[in-house]
Amino acid sequence: MTDSRRITEHARVPAGRAERLAHIGWLAGRMALGGVAERARRLGGLEPNPGHALLTGANARRLVDCLSSMRGAAMKLGQLLSLESDDFLPPEVAEILASLRDEASAMPPAQLRRVLRENWGPSWESRFNEFDFDPIAAASIGQVHAAQTSDGRELALKIQYPGVARSIESDVDNLATALRVAKVLPGDVDFGPMIEEAKRQLRAEANYRTEAAYLRRYAKLLEGEAEVLVPSVHDDFTTDSILAMDRLLGVPLEDLCGVEYTDAQRDRAATLLLRLVLREFFEFHFIQSDPNFANYLLLRDGRIGLVDLGAGHEASAVLCERYARMFRASIEADRDALRDVAQEIGFITPAEDAATAKAILDLILLATEPFRHDGPYDFGKSDLPARARGASMSLVFEHSLWRPPPPETLFLQRKLGGTFLLCARLRARVDARALLENALTAAAKPTNSRPEPAQSSGDANA
Repeated sequence: MTDSRRITEHARVPAGRAERLAHIGWLAGRMALGGVAERARRLGGLEPNPGHALLTGANARRLVDCLSSMRGAAMKLGQLLSLESDDFLPPEVAEILASLRDEASAMPPAQLRRVLRENWGPSWESRFNEFDFDPIAAASIGQVHAAQTSDGRELALKIQYPGVARSIESDVDNLATALRVAKVLPGDVDFGPMIEEAKRQLRAEANYRTEAAYLRRYAKLLEGEAEVLVPSVHDDFTTDSILAMDRLLGVPLEDLCGVEYTDAQRDRAATLLLRLVLREFFEFHFIQSDPNFANYLLLRDGRIGLVDLGAGHEASAVLCERYARMFRASIEADRDALRDVAQEIGFITPAEDAATAKAILDLILLATEPFRHDGPYDFGKSDLPARARGASMSLVFEHSLWRPPPPETLFLQRKLGGTFLLCARLRARVDARALLENALTAAAKPTNSRPEPAQSSGDANA
């Protein structure tokens, strides 16, 4: 929904299950061959490397290329993996996987026209004065087009790739199997609950009527928030696989990283993003769980536009209350209280030995460091991501802690950690502790103003 950027690279989206399975099978085969070649190089002494032979930069590039061409659940799962990859993959592999967050080609015009006919009928073009066939954004589940309706409305149309919704189950299962074969996912870790949670979230993101309800709900939650704008939904053009909303004019928030913007502007944006996270956790109990730069726009009037609610996540009041106690115990350095609530959440289990439990508590304290700092925390100069990565690796290799976090925490962790990374990219200074104190105080007050959860028409973007 930017002012002038367009996606001009096109690639057909494989729509049938058999075709998509063939792509994943091709990926697994290519990665296996790459692993054979890597082992041969190592045996020949050409490139000594203690890592797994299949976890190479070349294989990561093959993974990215395949998932980028497939889009849909396969690419989305790869993006989720990329957010966690620093904890267990070589740096060069993690860097290549990170490109999945930005890489996506557009549908060819013929495939796009077929999708539009199926949704709006054969005479759909008569409903528009203008329709730009070059998308202004393209991501894992769909692409966005600018259009002007015959009655003059300026719309942003999110159009889902064909075959995405019906291929979620098979895409996720087949890709998880391929990644296990390639040793990208450790074979002795039970990722089942996390994979099922990913499927549930992907089903939600693939239903654009559900996202429309989330947009309305989030706009209601943000009433009185003058610095944030959520686009309105246009029901007469919205279907299960096309979402029509107001076109917001601006640039991606990432542009704030440029030299033409001031430190004060970056600090203001980061402070707003982190304040929204805390309101989501402790006031709304509803989270936009994909903190990607592309999901926020810096509007012409200085406001921030929230243009993607497909990853909306309903968090239980009980879990949010436990996170509030965890954050409070952290800023008060109360390790006994922190251990109690970490056990309630499931970060620590009864089987944990004392040393492992201590390491987990140390990691929680590390992850909440910005909230324990007095005054503005300098995200740009902090080496927190590297230290957190080192602590995570220590849990894996020194304490043999190979289990993933509780599935219900996945999207809260993703939102908080991702927002910290956005703040770091913006080189922002934010008084995170003051924001947290204000949020916890506000959350303790009774309220009857929280909107009801959005109602989905079924199992519920790009």
